[in-house]
Amino acid sequence: MSQQKKYVLYFRVSTQKQGRSGLGLDAQKRDIDLYLDNNSETPYEIIGTFTDIQSGGDNDRPELKKAIDLAKKEKATILVQKICRLSRRVSFIASLIEDKNLSFKVAQMPYADKFQLHIYAALNEQEKDFISLRTRSALKSWKERNPNKTLGAPIHHIEALAKARRNKAIKEAKRLEGVLLPLKQQGKSLRDICNVLNTTGITTSQGGSFYPKKVSRTLSLLEVC
Repeated sequence: MSQQKKYVLYFRVSTQKQGRSGLGLDAQKRDIDLYLDNNSETPYEIIGTFTDIQSGGDNDRPELKKAIDLAKKEKATILVQKICRLSRRVSFIASLIEDKNLSFKVAQMPYADKFQLHIYAALNEQEKDFISLRTRSALKSWKERNPNKTLGAPIHHIEALAKARRNKAIKEAKRLEGVLLPLKQQGKSLRDICNVLNTTGITTSQGGSFYPKKVSRTLSLLEVC
């Protein structure tokens, strides 16, 4: 009789609002279910499920520690939706990869080896740092242009803020143009394009996964900008 594959599932959302709404968790559960149905050894057993509501930059997460301890004790594999659910710090991911007593798999990258996971972690951290830098730069620029105003968004500033958001979306579309347009020209469906983006570690400007609706909006922006 073959021995069951053991998994410890780990989920993470960044805010209490995401935790209460279940939106972030639903996407993670969906991808993990897809992995288990299509890529896992069978039979398998889920021996524990842990969820943290904390930033990915904070490595002091009690539920993750519990998940790691259980996985080591039971010789189980930790399963997460994507690498940034474990951490957004490449040094922390590296420490997990180097731990010979720990095994983990990433649902969105079912065939990735340890070397590839390390590379994806480094790219993810680089993107996070760039997004943070871009946000600080935009805030500084806004304050310089509006020295006597605050970001409380009075009614007469709503139109300007909407325009700024659109300009940001167009810049984001331009960032992805070199990837999206060739895929579209190849006749790829919106879902296929999402799969390519998500499995290669490319994220939205907010660090999330791509969905067909998001890709459709981005392609529409590229057609008019």
